[in-house]
Amino acid sequence: MILENGLIRTMDPSLPTARALAIAGERIVGGVGTHESALASPEVVDLRGLTVLPGFTDSHVHFAQWSLAQRQVRLEGARSLDEAVARVAEAVRSAAPGRWLRGTGWRSGEWSPEVEPTRGALDAVTGDVPVALMAKDGHSLWLNSAGLAAANGDLRVPGGVVELDDRGEPTGVLREESAWHFRETYVSTPDEEWIDAMRAGVELANARGVTAVHDKDGWMGIARWWQSLRDEGALTLRVWQSIPWERLPEVEELGLRSGFGDDLLRLGYVKVFMDGTLGSKTARLLDGSGVEITSREQFEEIVRRAARAGFPVAVHAIGDRANRDALDGFEAAAEEWRPRGLRQRIEHAQLVAVEDFRRFGELGIAASVQFSHGPSDRDLADDTWAGMTERAYAWRSLLDGGALVANGSDAPVEELDPLLGLRAGVARSLDERDAWHPEQAVTIEEALAASTVSPAWLARDEHRRGRLMPGGLADLVVLDRDPVECPPDELAGIGVVATMLGGRWVHGGPPFDN
Repeated sequence: MILENGLIRTMDPSLPTARALAIAGERIVGGVGTHESALASPEVVDLRGLTVLPGFTDSHVHFAQWSLAQRQVRLEGARSLDEAVARVAEAVRSAAPGRWLRGTGWRSGEWSPEVEPTRGALDAVTGDVPVALMAKDGHSLWLNSAGLAAANGDLRVPGGVVELDDRGEPTGVLREESAWHFRETYVSTPDEEWIDAMRAGVELANARGVTAVHDKDGWMGIARWWQSLRDEGALTLRVWQSIPWERLPEVEELGLRSGFGDDLLRLGYVKVFMDGTLGSKTARLLDGSGVEITSREQFEEIVRRAARAGFPVAVHAIGDRANRDALDGFEAAAEEWRPRGLRQRIEHAQLVAVEDFRRFGELGIAASVQFSHGPSDRDLADDTWAGMTERAYAWRSLLDGGALVANGSDAPVEELDPLLGLRAGVARSLDERDAWHPEQAVTIEEALAASTVSPAWLARDEHRRGRLMPGGLADLVVLDRDPVECPPDELAGIGVVATMLGGRWVHGGPPFDN
């Protein structure tokens, strides 16, 4: 196949653009004029001026949760407790008897008047239907009384928070480990429901130009669901899969290492949490506030143990203290992981002390960030981190400090939409307001690299993916406009015309009209 008469942005500095691309089987064989003789009677596809880029990678997505969230009560954008409760009341009308009513996306910090959610507010509209509503940041769970009753008082776990009222009774809000323990233990969802939701999620991701994901739902046992999709031929994404650090003993016993798997699904990295989040007010700061989930000493030992097992570590760190502790832990354990060539990463890096930006580059720790979080969180950050936001969501400072920056969505916290992420990184705004801390913006070229080249490197796939060069996999996206020449505020309006994985169209395809 030859794609011609378009603009090919290869993302390789040695040949940034081309007018055509030759593909044989699942691989790129070169630009037209050099390698087309290797193709037997090639199909010629007229791009009609469209733009081709490497397929996008979402470097931080909770894929199963995002997929299921498409079918749940959505509370994003609710401006008050009453509005959130009204959405739940509407959903209760069609709730299946005896089944959990699930939802996601609430953020009490955005409600007016300012108030925290309670089980009582839900009880008034839900009756005996058990309800579990995950916060937008994924670190708090809001339950009604029927939902709480499922645990029979089993709410407290190390690293968790159970909010209590003036009488010492649970308010219905669980945070951090308590939220996750409850959800994993009591909010049951059949495997078939997860798989069906993910099947649709893969199609939607392909429609948005995504050809690979770094998944964070390893703690849920998502690998078996990915395998089911692969076995039926419905897995049209390449997956770099996390495993929770608590499962290290099992992979050690089996002798599995990072990279185990096939071209579509591979074990990737160990996931650890240092602290909570901005939205739940549990991010760990240098002023002593927040929730410590993993101490610096514990983290160092996890990095060492993971390195000996052959796994890099991806650590969630939101607050400046959590980021410093993570950097310190990586530095202290460097003699274990660096000789093994492991590619370590900090997830989010939302608030970083000024003196710590350069340490990412000096230590070789990648910053796996989410461009959409900056403009999405701006109001909450201005309120909660007042006086500190010049070093919050500071993508420019990380890049200038020498860090490799990879971009993801953190879906379902934000939407899995690479083009929206590009706009957030470049424009530092997702609405009509001016850019928030525009000095921290990235260029469109840097944003594209963070969504293609850097994620492939983190997955040790830089010789096969992330660039459109001879010998690489033909994973690509066809866009109706060139993002490099597009005004920043129009980036989210670019359309995905087609997506290819390994030489096969998985969304759209020729003939193209433009």
